Amino acid sequence: MYELIITEKPAAAQKIAESLTDGKAIKEVNQGVAYYKITHGKKDIVVTCAVGHLYGLCERQKKGWTYPMFDIEWKPVSENVRGSEFTKKYLNTIKKLAKGANEYTVATDYDQEGEVIGLNVIRYACGKKDAYRMKFSTLTKDELREAYSKKSKHLDWGQAEAGETRHFLDWYNGINYSRALTASIKSSGSFKIMSTGRVQGPSLKIIVDREKEIKAFVPKPFWQIRMDANFKQQKMEAWHVQDKFWDKKEAEKSIAKTKSQKEANADEVERRKFDQMPPFPFDLTSLQIEAYRCFGISPKETLSIAQELYTSSFISYPRTSSQQLPESIGYKKIFDGLGKQAKYAASVKLLTAKKSLKPNNGKKTDPAHPALYPTGIAPNELEAKEAKIYDIIVKRFMATFAENAVRETMTVDLNCNNEIFITRGTRTIEKGWHKFYEPYVKLEEIELPDLRQGQKVNIGKIELLSKETQHAKRYTPASIIKELERRNLGTKATRSEIVDTLFNRGYVKGTPIEATQLGVSTIETLEKYSPKIIDEELTRHFELEMEGIREGKQKKDQVLEEAKEAITKILIDFKKHQKEIGTELSKANKETQDEMSFLGICPICKLGNITMRRGKFGAFAACNKYPDCKTIFSIPKNALIKPAKKECETCKYPMVLAIKKGKQPLEFCLNPKCSTKHVAGEAGEEAKAIAKGEIKRKCPKCNEGDIVLRSSIYGKFYACNKFPKCRYTEKLTNNKPSDEAKEPSS
Repeated sequence: MYELIITEKPAAAQKIAESLTDGKAIKEVNQGVAYYKITHGKKDIVVTCAVGHLYGLCERQKKGWTYPMFDIEWKPVSENVRGSEFTKKYLNTIKKLAKGANEYTVATDYDQEGEVIGLNVIRYACGKKDAYRMKFSTLTKDELREAYSKKSKHLDWGQAEAGETRHFLDWYNGINYSRALTASIKSSGSFKIMSTGRVQGPSLKIIVDREKEIKAFVPKPFWQIRMDANFKQQKMEAWHVQDKFWDKKEAEKSIAKTKSQKEANADEVERRKFDQMPPFPFDLTSLQIEAYRCFGISPKETLSIAQELYTSSFISYPRTSSQQLPESIGYKKIFDGLGKQAKYAASVKLLTAKKSLKPNNGKKTDPAHPALYPTGIAPNELEAKEAKIYDIIVKRFMATFAENAVRETMTVDLNCNNEIFITRGTRTIEKGWHKFYEPYVKLEEIELPDLRQGQKVNIGKIELLSKETQHAKRYTPASIIKELERRNLGTKATRSEIVDTLFNRGYVKGTPIEATQLGVSTIETLEKYSPKIIDEELTRHFELEMEGIREGKQKKDQVLEEAKEAITKILIDFKKHQKEIGTELSKANKETQDEMSFLGICPICKLGNITMRRGKFGAFAACNKYPDCKTIFSIPKNALIKPAKKECETCKYPMVLAIKKGKQPLEFCLNPKCSTKHVAGEAGEEAKAIAKGEIKRKCPKCNEGDIVLRSSIYGKFYACNKFPKCRYTEKLTNNKPSDEAKEPSS
């Protein structure tokens, strides 16, 4: 008999086995799934893993598209979720190993999702009602050994109940509302799978409300007066003290008084020093926002990268709401580890020379985990984006322990014939924490000349500027995450997925995020006929209820019954207007499809539109005047194609964007014969020679294959002829080749 430890992912199983073993972990395999046998003290232990959720909710008895429906149960995802068949071997392995165990320990991620994963494995795969629980925030050897020695005798039932309630509520809301919307479309004679949910609907409403605000915005003209001046050859910019003039005549009257003036007097000069405190430690949301600001990495991808860094033991658990770093994480040990990394050694030396190490903790807390921090373990080799995320986490961690920066603001009132102009500048006097967070400190540095009260400045130019008020900005992938957090909608781990779903369903598009006609009409229709579906107050109410469950103040069954009653009432009202809802949504869906599939005017017939189409062999682009015009273009099959909304400068054919996961969008011309896709000169001659076999080159990556010339919709490029075994590609001069060898020839 032995103790069975169950982790959330394979990498965690290996880490825990290697950390707890007193000797060497013995790796064994069942159906391709690795598990580990170890000895710890006098105990035999087997460490195995799930692979995320092995169980998912589904209907107990399928009854078609009927709603409302609340009769659901947990079942293996391999049986009811398409694409999850691979999880069956993990479940089989756990079931097999559970038969020989007499003690069970859950070591999944310590949050609500991890608790639900562990709970389901224990009760359904192992047939037990409870288990021991390991709690840790990093996958480092010392913390894992301590977590094992201090493991609790029970699962975290508050967390488990709250997590399971969330799953039930999301399923109740998502499946019933989505079925209702889809049924309404069907009742109008059309068909489209529609979706909304407990958080998805209110999230879309936030974006649509902003879109409607922008569309309804009427710009208001105003005027400003700017003075360009200099003092001892140093330039400065000053603005009239009134700032905005809403009456042009009033502005002209003020500027008339300054005509022919060559100098202005410094009536008042104020200098004010202030301390700028270090930033707070990262929670997940602030990391996602900062990664988007500094690198343009989406919140969803940032979370994915951070998760990989965590499972590799380089950082702490990323799904945290905390902005606090407690002493218990071991500041000195972390700094010792970072100090051994050449890139951070100098910064660590400066920080550890301080009398005490104390971070500038924020107010936000998390009952399960501290703020994000590096473990000190040095990564061997990281991909480019992983290196960026790791670097910003390390530097943010160090910056929180540093001294305040000292900045100085200087304000000068310039008097030009009794018209007052103000110039301001702010400069950094002492860098403090800036040194440790470079190059991610983005502060405007405007240093004014050393002016004294009563001194004169030379006027270069005074001009009247005509402007208009601007509408509110659209949300970015980062700012919408921040807004959802502010409104307490969704969780730190799910917000980026919710936004991603809005894109996938065609409700929103672009960056910054713009609501499509379908998105706008969905919200307007629901506001008219069934506003409770998108009521964020109702969503927020249940978020608080789930927090009450976690704290032991609320009962799961009571919350679920309340939710069933609310959903049933909402859907009764919905059914009364189902046909009207369907008619309006169907019309909006068609308009959105037309808008999103339009690539440009047909360059051949000049009468039709080139639009995205889908045929037997996949997507393609063609003129909508077929059969009168038979213009057709190939498009890449492994990329999301979107209109670039412009013509090729060379051949005037439509330009499109190819978007691939983890890569920058690639803009190209639809015309396969466009001269931008062919090389000239020496590069072109070499390409022809390689194509004819007159020049032989070995692949520099695998040293086995030969370099050959290939073509794609993007143009010509060199590639290894051992594809797909070797994916080496190489650009040609003055060409835009494919970045993957698997592009089909056009």
